Amino acid sequence: MCNNQLKSIIDSNENIVFFGGAGVSTESSIPDFRSKSGLYTTRNNFSYPPEVMLSASFFSEHTEDFFEFYRKKMIYKDAKPNLAHYAIAELEKRGKIKAVVTQNIDGLHQLSGSTKVLELHGSVHRNYCTKCNKFFDLNYILNSKNVVPKCDVCHSTIKPDVVLYQESLNMNIIDEAISYIMKADVLIVGGTSLVVYPAAGLIDYFKGKHLILINKDSTSHDKIADLVIHDSISNVLNNIL
Repeated sequence: MCNNQLKSIIDSNENIVFFGGAGVSTESSIPDFRSKSGLYTTRNNFSYPPEVMLSASFFSEHTEDFFEFYRKKMIYKDAKPNLAHYAIAELEKRGKIKAVVTQNIDGLHQLSGSTKVLELHGSVHRNYCTKCNKFFDLNYILNSKNVVPKCDVCHSTIKPDVVLYQESLNMNIIDEAISYIMKADVLIVGGTSLVVYPAAGLIDYFKGKHLILINKDSTSHDKIADLVIHDSISNVLNNIL
């Protein structure tokens, strides 16, 4: 019944925004953060908790340890888009989805064909020299002979273009995401527990007709949604297509 409702809403609306989190990519074998098998809840061999190792101060003070953790736990170069990514891209091709707002840094939405992707937390595929700002792709980071990748021009440290703890989100991207959400008739929120702020607060800007939440587990926002589906985002979107 819920899937039929969702299909009816999608069929009858042309201005939809998709807002997704880590649950969109788990079926591409990229772990989420807070589930029982997530990055924050499973044991690892590092001396610090993940929240510490993914902070700006840790990057500055323990750069080698940061990159060892980052390469092992944050980069999944061989990951491929799953059914959810392809369904979202297909809905964009059909003129339904106008923008994808994502908390993920894996670039899988673009790889599946989505063209308007607003990456709130950055991307592993973009990296910049901390001094001269030269751009480097992911392969440069992975193929670096040094634990800490260095710029080939000024030899300064390269930093991934991902938002670390203690850093602010890119306000240009935030403003654009807010603009799309405010103008949308339908907001589909999928694969996110809606506990990470300020990203989770973006749904407060939605003033449209249908707020839809799709997540395996309940969220604190379920009570305000017009439609709640507790299932994987790939199952739901693939079925309605």
